[in-house]
Amino acid sequence: MAETDDRDFDEIDHEADDLDDGPPEPGPAPAQLGDPAVIADDIHVRYRVFGGRKSTAGEMGRLRRLLNRSRAHVGAVTEVHAVRGVSFVARHGESVALIGTNGAGKSTLLRAIAGLMPTSSGTVYVSGSTALLGVNAALVPSLTGAKNVMIGGLALGLTPDQVRERFDDIVEFAGIGDFINLPMKAYSSGMAARLRFAISTAAVPDILMIDEALATGDASFRTRSRAKIEEIREHAGTVFLVSHSTQTVERLCDRAIWIDQGEMVMDGPSADVVAEYRQALKKKL
Repeated sequence: MAETDDRDFDEIDHEADDLDDGPPEPGPAPAQLGDPAVIADDIHVRYRVFGGRKSTAGEMGRLRRLLNRSRAHVGAVTEVHAVRGVSFVARHGESVALIGTNGAGKSTLLRAIAGLMPTSSGTVYVSGSTALLGVNAALVPSLTGAKNVMIGGLALGLTPDQVRERFDDIVEFAGIGDFINLPMKAYSSGMAARLRFAISTAAVPDILMIDEALATGDASFRTRSRAKIEEIREHAGTVFLVSHSTQTVERLCDRAIWIDQGEMVMDGPSADVVAEYRQALKKKL
C-alpha cells in the first residue's frame, strides 16, 4: 500500500543519512545454494480498509441517520492492492533482503510468504519450517520475559527441557540481563525486539523472516545477529530481511528484491540493487 509523500520523504531522509556513513562493510560470503526453499508465483495481495464516512451536518443529516439507523453501517470501504504480481525463487542457503520505501508492500509480502496473510491470487510454495520474527514467538506483555521465553520456545516446537537448556543463551543473546524477570510491558521497544530475535532463533528454522528487528540494539547485538544469520545459512537455511538500512542489507544479504507500490522493481545481487535504489532516492531528493 502506497503511503503519503511526506512519509516517503521521511524515509528518504533516513536513507540519505545512511549514504553519508562511509563505505559499507563487506557483505556475506557466498553460500552454497541448495534446492528452492520459497517459490512465489505471481502473488497478488488485496485487502479492504474500513473507515467512517464524514457526517452530514444539519437537520437533514440527523434525519438521514434516523432513517438509516436500522441499516448496517460500516463506513467507507477501500480496497488496497498491496502486492502486485511478485514472482521469485529463493533457495536454501540464501539471504534475501526486501527493500523499498514505507508502504511499498514489503511486510505484506513477507507475511504472505509466511502464510499469515492470504494471497488474492498466485501461489506460494514453501519447503521447510518458517519463523517470522515476533509472530511465532507469541509474546505476552503482562508476563515476565522468562515466561515468554518458555512460551516462545514451545511455539517454535522445542520441548520444555530444550527451552530450559537454551534459556541462558537466549538471555545472553538478547542482552537484557535481570530484566528477564520483569513483565515485558516494562521493556523498551528495543529490548522487546532483541528478546524476540533471540527466541525466534533459539531453534534454527529452515526459513527465518525478519522484519526490521535488526534496526534496534547496539553494535554488539548487531554483530551477534549477523553471526546467527550466518549460522542459519550454514545449516542450509534461508533468511528474508525487511530493512530500511541499505548498509544492513549489504552487510547481511547477498541478494535484494526492491519493491515499490507492490511491484517488483529489481531483483539481483544486493550491491547492485542497493546502488540502483540509492540512485532513485537521490533523484527524489
